[in-house]
This record gives sequence, structure tokens and C-alpha cells, in this order.
Amino acid sequence: MPTVTLYSLDVSPPVRAVILTAKLIDLPLNNRDVNLIEREQMSKEFKKVNPTSMVPAIDDNGFTLGDSHAISCYLVGKYAKNDALYPKDLQTRARVDHFLHMDSMLFIPAKMSFKPLLLGLANSIPEDTLQFWRDGYNRLNEALEGKKWLVGDSYTLADITCATTTAAATAVLNIDDYPNVKAWFERAEKEIPGFKELNDTGNKKLVEMIRSKLA
Repeated sequence: MPTVTLYSLDVSPPVRAVILTAKLIDLPLNNRDVNLIEREQMSKEFKKVNPTSMVPAIDDNGFTLGDSHAISCYLVGKYAKNDALYPKDLQTRARVDHFLHMDSMLFIPAKMSFKPLLLGLANSIPEDTLQFWRDGYNRLNEALEGKKWLVGDSYTLADITCATTTAAATAVLNIDDYPNVKAWFERAEKEIPGFKELNDTGNKKLVEMIRSKLA
């Protein structure tokens, strides 16, 4: 059985996306928590794994990699029994990649909002950041019009990553304002095996932390 070490923190949506991906391909992970408050991510040891000093990161028997999207694609490519989560068909894969990049954009306002709050540098979120967030979810809402999943007839890495990011966004945004997003997110909770179970605990911690910091 392969030994893949995941450097993680359960309040991180990208970490949870990787954990869910591993579960869906039946890949056990050796989980190693990184204490961001104690700045363990800045240690020389961790920087050897991920020079950007961010979680998630993996060490797969000496092969190290950061960024949740890159990690999930790599794990599926190496360890999955089929390509359902990240199809090999180039056009379908390109559409999945499109939404992985959209997920990165959706996560930018979360980082811009959450970091100052958690560091005690702010007690509110600037209106322009909130509008950046709303614009992103308006685009996602439009992309989901008439669709069950983001790409094709089954869930893929696109849905896994965007749904974990959306869970975090509920700390600030009212998902009811985006009906297509709401229906898709609820579908992910019901139909992606392990999603709700693996996502809820860490996300509830994150949402409580963020809301407690807002004035």
C-alpha cells in the first residue's frame, strides 16, 4: 500500500478537497497536521516539502508537491482505478481544468477576507472584496444553469474543489442568493460519497472562527 503523507489543517477548504479526493479513490493518507498559528509552515522542514509554505502539501515517497488542484490531479492520475474524477479525454479534461482555475479565483476573496480577520488585523470585510466574492458566485451560478454537475453527467474534481470552497464562502455569503449553486451544493452533500462527513467538521470550525471575528 502506498504511503502518501498529507500536510494538512482541517479548517482549510483546499485540504479537505484533497482528503475527499483520496477517499474517493480509496487512497489512505498519512495525515500530518501543520499548526499555522505556531507558524510550522515556515519551518525549514516544511519548506522542503512546499517552498510556498502553504497547506495542503504531500510527500509521496520522496516526491513532494503543493497546491490542492495539482495534488488532486496527481493522486487521481497515479492511484485511481479509473479516470472518472479527472477524465483523460482532452476536451472533457480541459473543462474540468477550467473549473479548477475558476475555483482558484473563487478562493482569492476568501483568502483576502479570512486572513486579516484571523490575525486580528480587521473586524470586517471591505465592500470591494465582498463584491469580488459575489461576482465569482454569480459566474458559478450562471455556469450551473441547467446542469447537475459542472462537467458532464457525474461529479469530477471540478465539483469537489468548488464545493469545498463554496462551503467556506457560507461564512459570509448567503447561498440562497445563488439558487443554482445552492441546488448543486446540496446535491454534492447528498451524492458525493463522504463529502458531507469529511467537509462538515472542518468547515463548521472555520465558519465559527470567521463569524466570531466579524463586528
